[in-house]
Amino acid sequence: MMKFAYKLLSCLPTILVSIGLLMTATAHAQWGWTDKDGRRIFSDQAPTAEVPDKSIFKRPGGAKAVAAAQAKSDAAAAAPAPAASGAVATASAPAGAASGLKVSGKDSELEKKKKEAEDFEKAKKKAEEEKVAAAKADNCKRVQASLINFNSGIRMTRVDGKGEREFMNDTDRAAEVKRLQEIAKADCK
Repeated sequence: MMKFAYKLLSCLPTILVSIGLLMTATAHAQWGWTDKDGRRIFSDQAPTAEVPDKSIFKRPGGAKAVAAAQAKSDAAAAAPAPAASGAVATASAPAGAASGLKVSGKDSELEKKKKEAEDFEKAKKKAEEEKVAAAKADNCKRVQASLINFNSGIRMTRVDGKGEREFMNDTDRAAEVKRLQEIAKADCK
């Protein structure tokens, strides 16, 4: 039993490579057709439209239905539209109108996605505006509280570059009140 398992394990790389080669061989989509001179042609790409459907002898899986539908649509497009009461279709008429198809000129899915994108942008812009408005309201509250403190007459201090507290003189106090009033004018509307 151990000898069998050992032999199986020693052959495992060969088995795996063989399985891989078989899978890749079947994975390639192959087309086969006979050209106008009777030669058999194999390719991974579909034959041109000039090759009749009866000359194609090999198709990749699922391509038969697609090719048949494509052949029918090609034949319908190639067939001339019947003229009503002797009228001749002009070159300026849309191709969809000549074949009886309704052409609206708009892609509803594209229009829907465009509308969703516009709505998203509007919502994003509105959220940004609300955020700015909230920040301005907060700034307004803070500035008004600071102005009340500065106008109360209490001696104000500030911290200098060394981390020490110093009292503000009248010039510095007036400059700070002026700065706070400008902020209040901008944010408190």
